[in-house]
Amino acid sequence: MNQFSGGRGNETDGAEVMRVMVPVLDSLILVTGMLGHSLAISIVTGRRRTQGSRVLHGTDVLLLALGAADLLLLLCLPFHTAAIALGSWPFGTFLCKAISFLGAACSAASVFTLAALAVTRYLAVVHPTWSYRAFVRRHLKLTAALLWIPAAALAAPQFAVRVVAESGSLQCFAILGNLDQLVYSAALFLFAFAVPLGVIVVMYARIYCFLRQMRRLGHAPQLERYQSQVTHTSALLVLVFTLCWLPSYCLMFSLLGRDTKTSPRCRYVAIFIRLMASSASAVNPVLYVLMSNRFRGDLEGLGRECWEAFRGCVEGCRWVVLGGDMVQPFNPAEVDTPPLHLPGF
Repeated sequence: MNQFSGGRGNETDGAEVMRVMVPVLDSLILVTGMLGHSLAISIVTGRRRTQGSRVLHGTDVLLLALGAADLLLLLCLPFHTAAIALGSWPFGTFLCKAISFLGAACSAASVFTLAALAVTRYLAVVHPTWSYRAFVRRHLKLTAALLWIPAAALAAPQFAVRVVAESGSLQCFAILGNLDQLVYSAALFLFAFAVPLGVIVVMYARIYCFLRQMRRLGHAPQLERYQSQVTHTSALLVLVFTLCWLPSYCLMFSLLGRDTKTSPRCRYVAIFIRLMASSASAVNPVLYVLMSNRFRGDLEGLGRECWEAFRGCVEGCRWVVLGGDMVQPFNPAEVDTPPLHLPGF
């Protein structure tokens, strides 16, 4: 779905600007995504230690799986950046196939995990007892792992269709006939985008209907207080994912049967859309922190722990460096003087 294209010796000023701006923007996405997901993973894993439990909460399992998919997708970003900046694909045929496979698999795994997260939210709100006893405790970890099987199956054709070919310079292209390209593009859109998002919309719609019914019966305030914020956060994650990835699929279908290798305008549009898709991997942990009170509180706690550890390290370094020459504050209680006897005591 992606093409790594660059200009020749007579590139326009616009091409030169893109070759400078893309590495800057990609670096910002990479640093933001890596830092955000590292914090999110630290918070999720820290909950188990804080609560003294060996079992992760069902939602936390899926958040870890989503973080893993996004981090793997971010690892592909430097290869795309280098190809655009250099104007060619310098990494060989194997990495052309492997990076394309990993990108397709991780993007599919992300939306599958978001769909599983929506199903888990629905079960937790509407069927909490069944959810936590039967589904979450015994099957959710396995489900999170098995989601990678259909994701890998959808990405597997990348190994067959990706080649490094000469087009002014070496490029990583997907070589497909018009009919094969149409079939594969339709399969990607249907199974890695439309169907999972349909599941997500249905699950959140049923959650909304359930909460509205409970409000009418007068039982919803307590339930909504615990679930509405999490549901809104998950829905926003899905919305952002859709806005970031839908243009990629629109571009993919618009290019069917067309030769775009020599079209600078199409190349710039494709680069911009790729930046939008890449930003989806960095925005998820930001949404966790900004939209979830629980994550925000956990982040503040993690910040306090890091600050206390830093202060302890600084104090320890000062003691080692200064040693006995370090001036200690005067404490009258430590002075060895006889007790003062007062009359009547």
